[in-house]
Formats: sequence, structure tokens, C-alpha cells
Amino acid sequence: KYVVFGYERVIKPNQSISVNFGGVGLPKLISINTDSFSLQKDNKSNGYNVSVDYRFYLGKENKYMAPRGAYIGPYYSYNHFTRDNQWLFNKSTGSSFINTHTTLNINTIGFQFGYQFILWKRFSLDMVLVGPGLGFYSYKAKFDGNVSAEGREQLADGLKQLLTQKFPGMNFVFADKEISSDGVLRTNTLCYRYMIHIGFVF
Repeated sequence: KYVVFGYERVIKPNQSISVNFGGVGLPKLISINTDSFSLQKDNKSNGYNVSVDYRFYLGKENKYMAPRGAYIGPYYSYNHFTRDNQWLFNKSTGSSFINTHTTLNINTIGFQFGYQFILWKRFSLDMVLVGPGLGFYSYKAKFDGNVSAEGREQLADGLKQLLTQKFPGMNFVFADKEISSDGVLRTNTLCYRYMIHIGFVF
């Protein structure tokens, strides 16, 4: 659910800066169950992305001037996700609903190699082919309602399932990590950026 717009401007011969901004959201989920909790629905899921990179177009490798051809350079990317979920809490005295509000922030810095094609003089196809980096992840969850320590632990397990279900690479990122009883998880790891942009040259 990424809808991101970018603007690239040549600022020096064979050098440019690119800025991107747009809305993001996680995909819909399938049912998730723990010992006492079962996922009922997604009330809301949204977020945004901001990224910037500085590009050095390789003069000796490219036939044309920037912004056309192969390039290298550093990049920074920030992703912010929020999600509200409703859970059914089954207990011996009856059932009730518990709501959770989660926030995931991802800061990424790295170095990339890409290639940009200019087609028919006006249309561009920009592809980041290799983008290794370091990602810093911060996850926070708030529980709406009176939940015991055991219940919070089960909810944390369910929330971790949400993170890894349809989010590419999160199984690797959170493989040996646990969400604390107060709903916080922080970690960092190696990551990878891959991107395709379709654009208009003016």
C-alpha cells in the first residue's frame, strides 16, 4: 500500500538529489489466535514514508548526462506505521473486547547503486538495484483496557505475529526478539533497499 511521489533535481554535473514522500499502510491480515485472544478486525492502518538520497552519476560509465544512466550514493529512509486492532478476550467469566494501538518506526541509512532510463525523452524508469543499509526499528503498543500481565504477554505474542505475517523481512528482524510486557521492542539490523520509480522528465 505504498503511494510515494518523488522529485529529483540535478544540482551539479553528474550529481543530483532525490526527495520522496507518500502514504503507506500495512496489508489486511488473516485471523490470529493465542491461548486467550483472537484477532477480530483492523480498525485502522496507515502511515507515511520520507526518504532522500544523493546521487553520483558515473560519468565514465554513462553515455549521457545526469539524470540518465548508472549512479551510486548514500540514502536515508524513514517509515512510520500505525495500526489499531480489536481482539476478543476469552476468559472463564465471559468474553470482552480489547483494543490495541501500535506504532512502528523504521529509520534506515545506507548506500545504493541504481540505473535510470530515459524513454522517449520524457519518461523515466528509475531502479535502485542494490541498496544495503542499517535499519533501526522501534515498536510500541498500547493496550486499551484492564489486562493482566499474562494477558499482555499473550497480546504481545499476537502483535508479533501481526508484524511478521505480511511484512517482508520481519521474520528475520524480530527472529530472536520479544515484545516486552509494556509493549516495547527496539532493535537494529542489516537491511536492504529496492525501489522502482516511474517518472516524467521536465
